[in-house]
Amino acid sequence: MNRDSRKTRRFRRSPSQGGFSLVELLVTIGIIGALAGLLLPAIQSSRQAARRNACGNNLRQLGIAALHHESARGFFPSGAMAREFAAEPYTPWTFYRWSALAQLTPYLENPAVYDALDFSFPLYGASFQVRPENTEAIRIVVPEFLCPSEERWTVSETFGPTNYVASAGSGVNGGSPRVADGVFYVNSDTRVSQITDGTSKTVLMSESVLGDPKQGSEHDPQTEYKFAFAAPVTESLCAATTQWNVSDPRGFAWASGEFRCATYNHYQSPNGPVPDCMGVLMGGGVKAAFTSYGWRAARSAHPGGVNVLSADGSLRFVRDEIEPDVWREMATISGGETAGRP
Repeated sequence: MNRDSRKTRRFRRSPSQGGFSLVELLVTIGIIGALAGLLLPAIQSSRQAARRNACGNNLRQLGIAALHHESARGFFPSGAMAREFAAEPYTPWTFYRWSALAQLTPYLENPAVYDALDFSFPLYGASFQVRPENTEAIRIVVPEFLCPSEERWTVSETFGPTNYVASAGSGVNGGSPRVADGVFYVNSDTRVSQITDGTSKTVLMSESVLGDPKQGSEHDPQTEYKFAFAAPVTESLCAATTQWNVSDPRGFAWASGEFRCATYNHYQSPNGPVPDCMGVLMGGGVKAAFTSYGWRAARSAHPGGVNVLSADGSLRFVRDEIEPDVWREMATISGGETAGRP
């Protein structure tokens, strides 16, 4: 045996010298895979919790802005504006439509949006098109109006969207935006003193997922809604309606106070299986024509429930299983219902 051969044998490892066999390597890989399988759900759950908390923080900021508005002006903003446009008196009053979110922009740390808006003009003109004075402003995507759990941040080429919606109350009045029992409705000017059920027990705002309308016969009640050319809405009307709106996705405009945009109510349970249902008052003269009625539910991308902001600025997470009657009671400002509230 030559010298080089002896040298090679001297450095050859045996199993007893700490090398890895194929079986040991496979076992190690299996253990690592099992640990990864255990850790990934925990990581995903942690991420979901972080997004839910960030979403809740956005709602808190809106609550602070709403309370600043109430402190400065003596009342919360209206759910939607409706008034005469003197320059064009034939324009329906409801075409002003500026939402509570739009009216809160002076009190958010985003002055550029407010500076770009001009509330002296209606949102829509008599031709049903957005008026030119605000076309650029309403297209702005406002991060404070969007939940981090939302997958899509644009659903319209004309408007910036919103996940956050102002409560019009229980919705038991046929989804009326005018005769409502919540904080926000058409031309509302609700004061804290009027919330006799207690600000900590009355819902100010919640969240609702953006729309993702689909053509065809399969529809998702979480992201789509039914539409009826009638008002007020009723359960029989909504059940019979076969028309689904596929042109204006839910939450498509933070600027508009319509139910399909920046307002909702508590008629349906959060994240419930019943589709949202919108209606419109076609007649009623220039003061009331095209008033938007509806039952729009709070919906979220968070498993198990929705974030809810109370009128005192506090936040809670409400589970989907909440009793419907309790859920409706939470939305009224002076219903006198206090028992059983979470």
